[in-house]
Amino acid sequence: MAVFTEVGRDEAADLMQRLGLGELVDLRGILGGIENTNYFVTTERDGERREWVLTLFERLTHAQLPFYLYLMQHLAAKGIPVPDPQADAHGEILHTVCGKPAAVVNRLPGASVLDPTPAHCRQLGALLARMHLAGQDYDREQPNLRGLAWWNETVPVILPHLEPAQAALLTAELAYQNHIAATPAYQGLPRGPVHADLFRDNALFEDDRLSGVFDFYFAGCDTWLFDLAVCLNDWCIDLTSGAADPARTHALLEAYESVRPLTAAERALLPAMRRAGALRFWISRLWDWYLPRPAAALQPHDPTHFERVLRARLAEC
Repeated sequence: MAVFTEVGRDEAADLMQRLGLGELVDLRGILGGIENTNYFVTTERDGERREWVLTLFERLTHAQLPFYLYLMQHLAAKGIPVPDPQADAHGEILHTVCGKPAAVVNRLPGASVLDPTPAHCRQLGALLARMHLAGQDYDREQPNLRGLAWWNETVPVILPHLEPAQAALLTAELAYQNHIAATPAYQGLPRGPVHADLFRDNALFEDDRLSGVFDFYFAGCDTWLFDLAVCLNDWCIDLTSGAADPARTHALLEAYESVRPLTAAERALLPAMRRAGALRFWISRLWDWYLPRPAAALQPHDPTHFERVLRARLAEC
């Protein structure tokens, strides 16, 4: 998304040729975001133009990336509308560009809906449940790298930058989430590969039909309930206040449960996981805000948004 690494046309053209995707027509850096370098790429082969997304990974390593790429390949093979990594003549889907690990995926149709209705949330909920079930037999393991262990490591680094009231809230919520994670009920929750970042700008709609979800590079093995909570905290809230929107919340949950009903323990722990989802993104946005990296087009998100979301979740408990 932000352009940390400048990719020249020659490098991009060479990769497209090696992948058998045709001649390079256009290469455009994608603005926004804070993790990876992304480009839209247009190629032409046999008179037909195709659109791709080239990603250079700025933090993830060659050792970590197969989990994400093969997960997308696994889900795509099961009919989930996700980007499908493109392989070279040797079947490799992890490449190297400008010295960085890289991947090329097909560009999905549609556009993000930034003001979703209950109908949009209903489609998202059903797809999320299908995605969880489709990933059950995925045979690679990798923890959620932005999960509880990362929260515990990162909070001490960002605390000195906060006002006393913010620091107190952050510390108290982290202690609560450590407590929840140690309970037998939490440890028995259904789990598997999760997207972990499925915000409204990571889904696409075409003619009001959900046409795909993308950006799996925060995925990992975690509770499905946490993944659901992350979605509820973005798709089903008022962005100004962080307050939950009842109609959208009901639509997303009902659609999810029409595919995969929640267990009794999941229902009981959903409020705690919605707090966990708010905490996770508050921490990461604070980290990006106060400890940014240089980039040609870096736009860190305002961390106070997820402070409001966390306070709203606490008010509901």
